[in-house]
This record gives sequence, structure tokens and C-alpha cells, in this order.
Amino acid sequence: MNIVIIDVTNSIPCWVIPLIVGLICTIFGYLLGRLAGQKNDPSNDLDLWKRKNASLKADLDACRSELSIVSSATAAASTTASITSSFSSDASDTSPKASLIPFDAAAAKAAFGKAIKENDLTIIEGIGPKIKELFHNFEIKTWASLADTSVETCQEVLDSGGKRFQIHHPKNWPLQAQLATEGKWYELKKWQDEHEYGKD
Repeated sequence: MNIVIIDVTNSIPCWVIPLIVGLICTIFGYLLGRLAGQKNDPSNDLDLWKRKNASLKADLDACRSELSIVSSATAAASTTASITSSFSSDASDTSPKASLIPFDAAAAKAAFGKAIKENDLTIIEGIGPKIKELFHNFEIKTWASLADTSVETCQEVLDSGGKRFQIHHPKNWPLQAQLATEGKWYELKKWQDEHEYGKD
């Protein structure tokens, strides 16, 4: 009878090595899963989007409040303009037009960021103190009178000052003056920002 003796120590590496490798892979997989889970944590993204949404809502509310202020000022100015236009159609002299639409210094300051004096011709892009004096010499002293002045007359005023005023282009000065007369300060500022030195 032959007795077979199994040496357990020789068979240990056969089942221990896969066990150790499996255990290491399990731990490694668990750690990778935790690390990947932290990167894709939806709560972090949700907080970020909530903050962005709150910021956009605040900007929207600020724009709406500014728009309502501008709309109410524009509506008031246009209502006044429509009322006064019926009266001004009967008048033979158009120079008092500026007095028919009330000047709103606060609205002008809000649009331009500086104090504006009523009927100051230098608010017109391209008109400085010297050109303002030339217009005053021709009894054009208000925005309304400048708005009613033709481009040809504006050029005559410039020509009266000599050659140094020939570089100026008055073709849009009556338009700008009309916007000032009507109290359309934001439209005037936007127009001036879009047209360099009143040219175009």
C-alpha cells in the first residue's frame, strides 16, 4: 500500500497569489471609484449653476429696473412732445419749441454721466466752445433752433469762422439737436458712441 503525502507548503503559492492579486485589484478599484465619484459629484456642479443663475437673475432685475426708469422718462417726454406738437403747429415761430418740452437735467446726467446745462450746444458731438459762439452770432442759441437749422445753414455758420472750421462736418448736428430737444438722452449718447466725432 502506498501512502501519498501531500505537501501543503508546496501548494500555497498556487492559491495565495491569486488571492493577493484579487485583494489588491479590489482595493485599487475601490479607490479609483471613490476618486472618480468625487470628480463627477453633481452637487458641486449644482451649486455652481445655482450661483450663476442667481447672478444672472440679479443682472436681469437691474436691467429691468433701469429699463423701466428709461421707459417712463421716454414715455413722459413723448407724451409731452405729442401734446406740445399740436400747439406748436399753430405757431409761426419755431424757436420756442425748447420751452415746450421740459428739460430733465437728471435724465441727461444719467445718460451722459455728467451735468448738462439746458440748451448747451456743446453737448452736440463736433461742437465746441468756439463753434457754439459762431452759432450764437447767428442767433442759434437753443437745441430747438439748431434742430430747425438746415445743414447748409450750419455750414454757412462754420464758413463764417474761417478756414480753421472747414474740417468740421455739421450734417448730423440738427439730428443730434432734435434728440436733445426731445429729451432722448440715451438715444443721443448711443448715437454719439456709434459715430466718431459726429461724422457718418
